[in-house]
Amino acid sequence: MTSYVARRLLALVPLLLLVSFAVFALVLLIPGDPATTIAGGTKAQPAQVERVRHLLHEDQPFLQRYGSWLGRAVRGDLGQSIYKNRAVWADIRARFPVTLSLALGALVVTVLLGVPAGIAAGTRPGSLIDRTITVGSSAAIAIPDFWLGMVLVVVFAVNIKALPAIGYVPFARNPVDWATHLYLPWFALGLANAAALARQLRGALIDVLEQDYIRTADAKGLRRSVIIGKHALKNASIAPVTVLGLQFAYLLGGTVIIEQIFSIPGMGQYFYQALLTKDLPVIQGMVLVVALTFVLLNLFVDVLYAYLNPKVRLA
Repeated sequence: MTSYVARRLLALVPLLLLVSFAVFALVLLIPGDPATTIAGGTKAQPAQVERVRHLLHEDQPFLQRYGSWLGRAVRGDLGQSIYKNRAVWADIRARFPVTLSLALGALVVTVLLGVPAGIAAGTRPGSLIDRTITVGSSAAIAIPDFWLGMVLVVVFAVNIKALPAIGYVPFARNPVDWATHLYLPWFALGLANAAALARQLRGALIDVLEQDYIRTADAKGLRRSVIIGKHALKNASIAPVTVLGLQFAYLLGGTVIIEQIFSIPGMGQYFYQALLTKDLPVIQGMVLVVALTFVLLNLFVDVLYAYLNPKVRLA
């Protein structure tokens, strides 16, 4: 296992370099002169344009700028926000726990709803329970999370007045209020993911339960719960683990709309504001952090593969 993890880590080095270069090259996608565009377009004052050009180091060759930016990024320096004049990494570090708590809560909802539903449907294919879960999961996947979030606000915050509609309370200040303010966004983000997980687990379980070793275990008189829990689930979890890993990465990097609806000061809201103001250092820093998150979570999923299926280590 150690050698497998070491090989995977070595393989990440060129990938991370490629990702960092693509992130820094975002400046080339801005039409015209990036400094003029970021400073306000054709109506920008020359002094403001020069200030932005200096902040972006446009007086240097592109590869030299990339090398300097990469060296600073490795040390944790992602530059300064042009409009807020604050360190990008400091802002991301302050907002990351907020988005992380939102993503982790949604992941818990995903597992609590998706795993039992997938097991119930996969162990009873063709039954009424299977058909009900299949139809329900299809409907849940089709519902946009932002629409579900607004419906939850109307029902539970406006009509019933059982939960707050907007805001965020840090966990250290009051854990109860922290969870109370996140129940609605957790469910809004977790429902569709739970439906996708249930469908993946259902299909994988149906395939595994038809294998010869499952029939042998059944013929030996093992309890059904032991067969499913000890033998079937471990071998059926490859595809669901992939889904969970990708879902968690998307949750960390894709909560922009939900954070706007519920006024949660996370990374999604920070990224949205940077897009509106064309704050390029913030955009580059956010894209780099999200890309690194995807890469590291893919590594974690690969390690889980190797644990669940030892043949992967030899591939």
